[in-house]
Amino acid sequence: MNVSVRAIAIVLTLLPGAAFAQTGDLIVEKKTFELPSYTTVAGATIKSVKIGWESAGTLNADKSNAILITHFFTGTSHAFGKYAPSDTAAGYWDAIIGPGKAIDTRKYFVFSSDTLVNLNVNAANVVTTGPASINPDTGQRYGMSFPVVSFKDFVNVQKALVESLGIRRLRAVVGASGGGFQAYEWAASYPEMVDRIVPVISTPRADPYLIGWLDAWARPIRLDPKWNGGDYYDKEPPLEGLKAALKLVTLQAFQWEWAAKTFGPGPAEESKEPAKAMDNQFKIESGLETLAAARAKTADANHFLYLVKANQLTSADPAKIKKPVLLLYSPTDLVFQEPLVADAARELATAGSTIETGQLLGPYGHNNGVFAISQAADKIRAFIDK
Repeated sequence: MNVSVRAIAIVLTLLPGAAFAQTGDLIVEKKTFELPSYTTVAGATIKSVKIGWESAGTLNADKSNAILITHFFTGTSHAFGKYAPSDTAAGYWDAIIGPGKAIDTRKYFVFSSDTLVNLNVNAANVVTTGPASINPDTGQRYGMSFPVVSFKDFVNVQKALVESLGIRRLRAVVGASGGGFQAYEWAASYPEMVDRIVPVISTPRADPYLIGWLDAWARPIRLDPKWNGGDYYDKEPPLEGLKAALKLVTLQAFQWEWAAKTFGPGPAEESKEPAKAMDNQFKIESGLETLAAARAKTADANHFLYLVKANQLTSADPAKIKKPVLLLYSPTDLVFQEPLVADAARELATAGSTIETGQLLGPYGHNNGVFAISQAADKIRAFIDK
């Protein structure tokens, strides 16, 4: 496998139902949790809210061994295991979740849910309510009439799921990137329900630089004429805008080292030198196009925009977090830069949290939080077990 093809295969592990590490026999089932209605933090009511979830392990007698896994921007609840033995790949954090692994499903009941407005609404194993859903009051897709939702809303719906299982306290909340946002939100909003958190490649809130980048991610969709103000569900979708948005996400999440090692400066086709024609591409241009096209197949443009807004609105108050925190980060992260992670650690310590930190190293930048997570397996195990 040449380096560019291998790189594409690695990035495709971020698609729903795929993983960097694989398992032999942990099988999980996608289940659906439903609320008749939910009132958002901003005061809007959403009827017939549904999210998918999956689990492994068994709750103990007093239901004190539950660990919630929260997923990242482009992720789903499929963090571990396989849906069937024939699956070619497992959940994205299968390297650390399963029997005998850092988050041991022989000891803990481990579960994960799809968020509201999940990006991958068109994937077979994703259940989510968002702008692509049918509004029960009109019989039509919500589109951009869907209420604005925040990570606090994601957590509130998760809380309803947790309580429906009879769980009153979580041993830990563990999540990467946007999943880290959710872990912080849990500790800030519902401290009585959380023993400890493990935010990975994340900070408690979106800083102004990230808010600006998120707007840049969203802009190609809004500029695509086929987006049509979000009204495209009975028409051709804004696929070019969505692919351009996903290119930006991919490039920022992986950074320069991955780009250099994966593609280099060469042309996409040796016979088509970029210097000889405007349409002749570099290898990285062609590679990003392939990756974006694959990821766009399960994604929805409006859901992308709602996720962007939810990320921009994130602002868990570190002063309210008093729980032990294991903060894992990547020094080459271009989404949550190392100085911002250090600032967050200081704020949390000042507020009274016990802080442990760990680095995740590799050529994948922000995505070291997915692909290099096994480097922190011993830290995670010790932190959760103590």
